[in-house]
Amino acid sequence: MGAESRIIIDNKAIGGEEFDQLAKGKKPIANPAPNPHPARNANNSKGKKSRRRQQQKQPSAAMARPVQRLFDTCKDVFKSGSAGIVPSPDNVEKLRAVLDDIKPADLGLNPDIACLTLANLDGAAPNGKKPAIRYLHLHECNKFSIGVFCLPPSGVIPLHNHPGMTVFSKLLFGTMHIKSYDWVLDEEGKQQPEMKHQQPKVRLAKVKTNSDLTAPCNTSILYPEDGGNMHCFTAVTACAVLDVLGPPYNDDEGRHCQYYFDFPLSQFSVDGVVVPDEEKEGYGWLQERERPADLVVRGELYRGPPFFK
Repeated sequence: MGAESRIIIDNKAIGGEEFDQLAKGKKPIANPAPNPHPARNANNSKGKKSRRRQQQKQPSAAMARPVQRLFDTCKDVFKSGSAGIVPSPDNVEKLRAVLDDIKPADLGLNPDIACLTLANLDGAAPNGKKPAIRYLHLHECNKFSIGVFCLPPSGVIPLHNHPGMTVFSKLLFGTMHIKSYDWVLDEEGKQQPEMKHQQPKVRLAKVKTNSDLTAPCNTSILYPEDGGNMHCFTAVTACAVLDVLGPPYNDDEGRHCQYYFDFPLSQFSVDGVVVPDEEKEGYGWLQERERPADLVVRGELYRGPPFFK
């Protein structure tokens, strides 16, 4: 998913810096008074040192948290990544396994409360306008980003692409309809065909997925050239999806989030494009468009279990 790399909240752009502070643990509380038994401390110094050594050997509670495992695995999987570079199959499976085990509570989400809140957002949307989508930001750096999109019933993240990215999506709760496409390529791996006289550009794409997904379910993965790189999410019920993007969107590096209209194959005709009748529903024409004016994504602070970076 990942409709934008920066989210708008109260008409102000906010990035990772502001959110990252919430992911840190609480500051230790200083001892309010000196110990009244310095001699006893001296006698027990060896015992305390021994206990400290034992504590250092034991993993901290934070390290055992699923969200901590998620962050550490992402950091490892994407440490040498860049646009267009897909993690190794072993690393893909490693991150997939961690995401498959993530539950809503691991991120501080209560599906019952979240569904009620999202349903209220849906009811509050003006007639004819799509309800706002909430985005909980956990982390973003130049290698990867982690966040949760919360969609009210009938909420839509329009058809968009993920240039040069590997994206892991885990539906946490609810039911969502997913429609995704990959470009039709020629034998040399070039995008073919396209209608050059049509502006904006119109290109032929093949449907990868067009179905409902209901939690709990396995993690979905898309790649730079396949797996449904261009997708649209429509909430059937209130739902939330955890997204990991590697690397994240970056306009300066050519990873711009492009939105599309999709049209049935019969909408346009191009010489040389012949598809059997029984396969026509498996293809469509995609045309570039501006970001939809009615797409509203509200950034919110992550308030789940803390993790260390």
